[in-house]
Amino acid sequence: MKRSALLLMALALTFGASAQSAKEPAKAPDRVLKIWDNTTAPHSNGIATPEKSVDAGRVADVSEATLSIFTADPSAATGQAVVICPGGGYVRLAMEHEGYQMARWFAANGITAAVLKYRMPNGHCEVPLEDAEQALRIMTGLEAGAEGFTSDRVGIAGCSAGGHLAAMTSTMGAVRPAFSILFYPVITGEAGRCHKGSFDSLLGTDRTEEQTAYFSLQNRVTDTTPPALLLLSDNDRTVPPISSISYYNALKAHGIAASMHIYPSGGHGWGIRAEFPYRAEWQRAVLDWLKTLNH
Repeated sequence: MKRSALLLMALALTFGASAQSAKEPAKAPDRVLKIWDNTTAPHSNGIATPEKSVDAGRVADVSEATLSIFTADPSAATGQAVVICPGGGYVRLAMEHEGYQMARWFAANGITAAVLKYRMPNGHCEVPLEDAEQALRIMTGLEAGAEGFTSDRVGIAGCSAGGHLAAMTSTMGAVRPAFSILFYPVITGEAGRCHKGSFDSLLGTDRTEEQTAYFSLQNRVTDTTPPALLLLSDNDRTVPPISSISYYNALKAHGIAASMHIYPSGGHGWGIRAEFPYRAEWQRAVLDWLKTLNH
């Protein structure tokens, strides 16, 4: 009886500790800093309405760029860092599952992660790019703000339209990342291969064919484009896989180190969600690939 009572007490304590742990709030950023807004940035996006939450974890009408920094676990630190650009079609940002949650995972695995809340273009195509460039300057120590968190190996990651921004920074930016990790990225504006809504928001509905071609990033790859890892699903009906394939082919044509993983299912927008059946696979692929860059 006494042994049974002790066993029940131990189980109760274990359950209580687990329940308490489950209720613990997610780790907050180690630093949040304002990059600039429409008044202080080089260009304005013309949005004067307040930022708003449109549903769980998503924000719209962003007109102030910020960086939320999660420092690498010291016991696993690789010396690398990554700026993360959430997706949302260039009209909103999926800040949770394509931003903060992903940043916590990178940090736990030794990579300092900075989530970029970039301003929406609203037809001003230069605005997201200048936000990403400034984020890289800050995280590499070229600009003040991230002292104690900087690295000389800062890459960029992005999902969907955030993937377009990450690839745009890699191919067109005045400041280039050390590497890029592109999750189901918008790449091309070619009819039948593009996510039309992202290009509408970036360039406007009255864009010319020349503008579309210029921001179709498979056309912007050069010999100085950084290495890239692409991760996507074969059954993505939002951003056709051929979009990523065109970028991969362009990278290889220029001799750039690149790797691409196309998973059989999952659709679009999975980010770090647990229900994506290949989450463990993409996480292992990312960490393995990042190790190759450190050799």
